[in-house]
Amino acid sequence: MSSILKNKKIIVGTTGSIAAYKTPLLVRELMRASAHVNVVMTPSAKNFVTPMVLENLSRSAVACEMFDEAVQSEGAWHIQLAHWADLMIIAPCSATTLGRLANGICDTSLATVATALPTGVPMLIAPSMDTDMWVNPATQRNVRLLKEYGYMIIPPGDGQLSSGLVGLGRLPDIPVLMNYIKDAFTDSPNRFPLDESLLQGKKVIITAGSTVEKIDDVRYITNHSTGKMGYALAAAAKEAGADVTLISGPVHIDAPSAVNIINVTTAEEMFNASVKEFADTDIAIMAAAVADYTPANPANGKIKKDGSGNNMTLELKETKDILAHLGANKTGSQIVIGFALESEKEIEYGRKKLEKKNCNMIVVNSATAPRSGFGGDDNTISILKKNTDEVKSFEPASKIVCARGIVKEIVGL
Repeated sequence: MSSILKNKKIIVGTTGSIAAYKTPLLVRELMRASAHVNVVMTPSAKNFVTPMVLENLSRSAVACEMFDEAVQSEGAWHIQLAHWADLMIIAPCSATTLGRLANGICDTSLATVATALPTGVPMLIAPSMDTDMWVNPATQRNVRLLKEYGYMIIPPGDGQLSSGLVGLGRLPDIPVLMNYIKDAFTDSPNRFPLDESLLQGKKVIITAGSTVEKIDDVRYITNHSTGKMGYALAAAAKEAGADVTLISGPVHIDAPSAVNIINVTTAEEMFNASVKEFADTDIAIMAAAVADYTPANPANGKIKKDGSGNNMTLELKETKDILAHLGANKTGSQIVIGFALESEKEIEYGRKKLEKKNCNMIVVNSATAPRSGFGGDDNTISILKKNTDEVKSFEPASKIVCARGIVKEIVGL
């Protein structure tokens, strides 16, 4: 658990529910997992747990009152805090706070921070209340709305309630909450869709798959790329509202809906298509595994063995470097993203590629990690950006999860 949550920035919200006595236990477990925690309370939550307890456990000031001077360090503190977070969880969440969030009513510090949370930052809500309140049509309507907004609703448990009744409404135990938090960091983009306004009006080109370099009419040079990462990026960029053109080498997967497809075969064809489309593109994501070399003199027909037992020498020449060309010719308003598949010294080599190819960002793939590289449905990536030494490493996740994370980072550029 600690490897997933280490250095993750998490906002914990708590509300006026008897289950608020579990909030300190959740904060303690997150701190044990080496996460950074800030707590936000509703005023009524102070009837069940004190700010001092949560401040001591989180080692941070607790925000409760909207205009508390203790948290007014950077102007609009709720905006600063919301943009600081990698994830927010409200546990427990009362029926009242459910209603506030569903209807955009920002009359508490907690509701204000939650509403200010940037799109794509996971929001987990763990409702806790008596059964009759939980099944009330108004509560269920609010839950449906929040799910439509992309919030993850953690189902309440079934059992003995503080009222003495037995039924749904219990706040799940801490290990259950911790598992949801862990899952959110690996699967959150599947649960929290990208807002279509993020890249609205932007033209994005994405290269995907491998290229095929002819030796003769029946043989060729290629690699094991399936195109899954590039196709996932096309789907994520489209989800974020972009006008997407996918320049694809030969693949065996279905194209995302509502994207423009340009099918190519060779590295030369991919170079020409990329350069042509780049002229009026805002963002270029070069995810294809383009052949570095191509046969200098491809043969017509099939090369036959002569039976002499001698080796055949195949002369190769370098292909044109698409990423370097786009990086060298981009304008100040264009963004170029490259990929680097490395088997050793991944970050060092990725940073060299970032500088050499004049990219805005490089996505480093590990060729040796168990859930990474060609062929599979998962990937293990790190992101490097120009003019910063920061390395943002992602836990192993599905390629669509990685794609949405990459798009979110691009928006941040």
